[in-house]
Amino acid sequence: MTDSTPETRPAKTGHALIQDHLKTLDGSPGVYRMLDQQGAVLYVGKARNLRARVSNYARGSGHSARIARMIRETCSMMFLTTRTETEALLLEQNLIKQLKPRYNVLLRDDKSFPNILVAKSHPFAQIKKHRGAKAEKGDYYGPFASAGAVNRTLNQLQRVFLLRSCTDATFSSRTRPCLLYQIKRCSAPCVGRIGLEEYNALVADAELFLQGKSTAIQAQLAREMAEAAEAMEYERAAALRDRIKALTAVQSVQAINPRGVPEADVIALHMEGGQACVQVFFIRGNQSWGNRDFYPRLNGVESADEVMQAFLAQFYDGKVPPRLILLSHGIEDPDLMTEALSEKAGRKVTLGVPRRGEKAELVENALRNARESLARRMSESAAQQRLLEGLAEALDLPAVPQRIEVYDNSHIQGTNAVGGMVVAGPEGWIKSQYRKFNIKGTEITPGDDFGMMKEVLTRRFSRLLKEDPDRQTDAWPDLLLIDGGAGQVSAVHEIMAEMGVEDIPMIGVAKGEDRDHGKEEFHRHGQRPFALRMNDPVLYFIQRLRDEAHRWAIGTHRAKRAKAVMANPLDEIAGIGAARKRALLAHFGSAKAVSRAGLADLVAVEGISEAMAQKIVDHFHKG
Repeated sequence: MTDSTPETRPAKTGHALIQDHLKTLDGSPGVYRMLDQQGAVLYVGKARNLRARVSNYARGSGHSARIARMIRETCSMMFLTTRTETEALLLEQNLIKQLKPRYNVLLRDDKSFPNILVAKSHPFAQIKKHRGAKAEKGDYYGPFASAGAVNRTLNQLQRVFLLRSCTDATFSSRTRPCLLYQIKRCSAPCVGRIGLEEYNALVADAELFLQGKSTAIQAQLAREMAEAAEAMEYERAAALRDRIKALTAVQSVQAINPRGVPEADVIALHMEGGQACVQVFFIRGNQSWGNRDFYPRLNGVESADEVMQAFLAQFYDGKVPPRLILLSHGIEDPDLMTEALSEKAGRKVTLGVPRRGEKAELVENALRNARESLARRMSESAAQQRLLEGLAEALDLPAVPQRIEVYDNSHIQGTNAVGGMVVAGPEGWIKSQYRKFNIKGTEITPGDDFGMMKEVLTRRFSRLLKEDPDRQTDAWPDLLLIDGGAGQVSAVHEIMAEMGVEDIPMIGVAKGEDRDHGKEEFHRHGQRPFALRMNDPVLYFIQRLRDEAHRWAIGTHRAKRAKAVMANPLDEIAGIGAARKRALLAHFGSAKAVSRAGLADLVAVEGISEAMAQKIVDHFHKG
């Protein structure tokens, strides 16, 4: 793979610039980037033949309005050649994910999908939820659409197969069965209520269930129950009967379980009003493991096949595709996409657009969900837009805000102080933009809300001024909401003035008389406070904004406080990891006892050398 960056030609833009680049391009496969005057990436595209693909942009006519606008804004281009078109496709999606170009279809979702892990690092396997890299030893089943879907399946597995969910540390410390054993959710291998061979048979059955072979398991359980009854092992027969009942209940409440589709992702796209919704249903082991909806960002009149292709490439970046992917719409390059996904999976992946039968019914179900989800979202967006317009009118703003930032602090008598920022816009809460601020200032008096707010805003806007001084991105707010009255507003105005950011409208929201909802007062710098009608929808909207900031700040504070409560002084000593900490606590009983121990006593602990013992003594007796 080679990288070619032609020198910028500021005198030429648009078609003329692109025609100049054609002189140096050959027919290699690769990826091209179109950049604007500030060097921001407008578009990333891949090509089987770079010269042929880029020549399309050199034409003066025949483009859609979106493409024509993009060409006009292009002030430079960059090119990366690759060995194959498949490499170009994978590279294109990596660059789109990193650079988020304005004119590309963007999948705005960075969440990983949860799996069920049957962890086998311990002789008695543990079953648990897992998210992230698959580094732990064991078998992974998924993906599931949500944590809720995983939790429901885990609950079913515990009812039927009685597998342990506790950690290895908890397992080794048990001396009697826990509550899960009492309510028939665990077989209590920790205290020997079940042998290893019998437990492993339960694990094997659970894995067969996850593979969709529940009917075979049920038949086997029925045979075992009959044999136990015939041998007059009535207690064992009753336990098997309870498991059969639980398995029957699980099978009766499961959602769409296609008999002829053992493993697939069902992906359906619905486009309307310049917006799109993609529904993905996950089918594994002939069972539906939930669905999730996505709303890719569009930039005009993209066709359905273009949106679907962009979605597939970005969705499976970092995810292993299943053997079969069922689509509601065809894509531009099905053979290329199949090759790329097969290469990623290390096995054959098939793409299909079914027209009849069970597979077509699955796609139609997903398409109906996509249509309904988009209708709900468009309705909610319209309501949100009306609220933003009402907010602009009520607060006398120069324009309808597209980004609102709301700030709040939380502490208990100055301890574990944190600041929180939440963000809202036309589509509701923008949770990926929420921020937490640990108050670091040593000169701030405990409980000084003004001082804390000054630190939060200084850090927030100093970084903005450094990263985007010309305000070219959408990271700059159109409105600041502060939880507080005239004093807080005055202090914040002073902070913003010091940084030279005085043009952003700012409103303080005070509780008002009796600190009741509905009696809020609104404060602006240098103006008299005002209120809104108690039944005004805009007032409720502002209350929700403030309450969300309060919830976020309180949650951050509680998490910090909980971490501080659980903190151990041994964690502060370099070189004391989990194993040495366990050894010290097991030997001395507490961190306080360790702090009082002498050098000779510390050296007696397994894993503690004389040098490490001296380091521990120095830590607790410094100064």
